[in-house]
Amino acid sequence: MSASDLRYRAAIETLFALQTRGVRMGVDRMRAALRFRRFDAQAMPYVIVAGTNGKGSVSAMIAASLTAAGHRTGLFTSPHLHRFTERTRIDGRALGTTETARRIEELLAAFAQAGAPEVTFFELSTLLAAEAFRDHGCDVAVLEVGLGGRLDATNAFPAQLTVITRVAFDHMDYLGDTIEQIAAEKAGILKREVPLVTGVREGAALAVIEARARKLHAPVTRCERDFAAAVSGTRRITVRVGVQKLGPFRLSLAGEHQIENAACAVAALVRLRARGLRVPNAAIEKGLARVRWPARLERIAGRPSHLLDAAHNVDGAQALAKHLGASTPTRRVLVFGAMRDKQYTEMLAVLAPHVQRIVYATPRLARAATPAELARAQPGLCARSVSAALQKAKRLAGPGGQVVVAGSIFLVAEARAQLLHVATDPLIRS
Repeated sequence: MSASDLRYRAAIETLFALQTRGVRMGVDRMRAALRFRRFDAQAMPYVIVAGTNGKGSVSAMIAASLTAAGHRTGLFTSPHLHRFTERTRIDGRALGTTETARRIEELLAAFAQAGAPEVTFFELSTLLAAEAFRDHGCDVAVLEVGLGGRLDATNAFPAQLTVITRVAFDHMDYLGDTIEQIAAEKAGILKREVPLVTGVREGAALAVIEARARKLHAPVTRCERDFAAAVSGTRRITVRVGVQKLGPFRLSLAGEHQIENAACAVAALVRLRARGLRVPNAAIEKGLARVRWPARLERIAGRPSHLLDAAHNVDGAQALAKHLGASTPTRRVLVFGAMRDKQYTEMLAVLAPHVQRIVYATPRLARAATPAELARAQPGLCARSVSAALQKAKRLAGPGGQVVVAGSIFLVAEARAQLLHVATDPLIRS
């Protein structure tokens, strides 16, 4: 291992140790951290994207299109799949390990000073990305909300536009156990008189979001009423936004749910255009065709082939099941793992009809459900590790079959690293 690699490894291990402070909701510490670093959050326009599912894909689509339009674009997402550097991207490229190590060391030293505010792992990670975007001269930055919205660190930044993709049940221990409570947390990203684009279609969640928007005089661009997508070929769509008709666009991301995500991204880009940001249709076309978002219905060719999808809640499992149901029948084996706090019984009930066998494995996390616990929810085979689960699933699927890896993003990341021989950082909890 080179000196540079050792430095990076030491830096991220020290940063990851901040996880012992746990998940601490609230934006006051982040605002204090920005003041402490004399960071001018008004110097750059931000797009803040929240949602239960789809927020990562939509963020990536928006960022890719802005880059294609010639804007130097920052993209902050979480969690990462393999390396911490993936969280901070500029024009689609992850921050280098040498620069990342230097920035972590600098921030840790700064916040170790007397009088510095105490920050969490996620807050420091968010600040690292923001400072990198500033220092690299970004014209605009897209920030994916980490958890909820109202009390997330990303909400300390002003917004040129806010986006809420979908609202469903997830993280109920932090966001509430009703759809109205969860929607209220997502709607916390809304800013006074700043436009909102939302993929939420109807019902209680939309009512909560629109009530918040009215209070803040934030104009709402809403799925179905104000924008919609129509399929115009294999992975090609046209999008109506108001009276405008855009496309056809080719989608690089698979899955019917990505049609809705793409429509949401296009509507957001049209809104940004109305606010003075140059985003020609050709840039949107390039962005949607070129964007990459690993482990979201990602197919890896082979005998058997593998399909990786970080479907970590019921809504995500339903999207995966819909994709499996629409594709050519084959012998499928599911490799599955989940955290104990997830609705894995319901997720498995949705996925089980689309596979012939299930193999359970445990991500290397203390809060992960054991294979035995999962097997009690839905019959399946238990494996001692992710590697053993993949081997067992490959034998069961046979050369002409397919292994579907889904559930916890930590499980999917571990499987992907093994299948593609991807370098991976030490395990992180969030």
